[in-house]
Amino acid sequence: QLQLVESGGGLVQPGGSLRLSCAASGFTLDDYAIGWFRQAPGKEREGVSCISSNGGSTNYADSVKGRFTISRDNAKNTVYLQIDSLKPEDTAIYYCATDRSVAYYYCSIKIQGTYDYWGQGTQVTVSS
Repeated sequence: QLQLVESGGGLVQPGGSLRLSCAASGFTLDDYAIGWFRQAPGKEREGVSCISSNGGSTNYADSVKGRFTISRDNAKNTVYLQIDSLKPEDTAIYYCATDRSVAYYYCSIKIQGTYDYWGQGTQVTVSS
């Protein structure tokens, strides 16, 4: 069974940090660009960051640039999202997803429809 599982979410104070993980089972992530998305209550899901399958290209939403860092460890079949300087507006459910439609050196978070496999999400809550 093909599955993506996110973990690492939790309750953190403003200014704190978290590292989210996206682990795959039943398939390898090597051939996929991976994206992180989030959905806050009452808002549409938005793209946060992505990384190409070869790890050489990354993209970030303007709202998270300089605070979020995406990385991948293909040997562990896992993609990470390091989140620093957390703000209350970062509160959301965070999802990872795979994209097989793009070249190995490219990724984009502009079109969510190209992402096929999705995890169940992990909750991040930023509050004092």
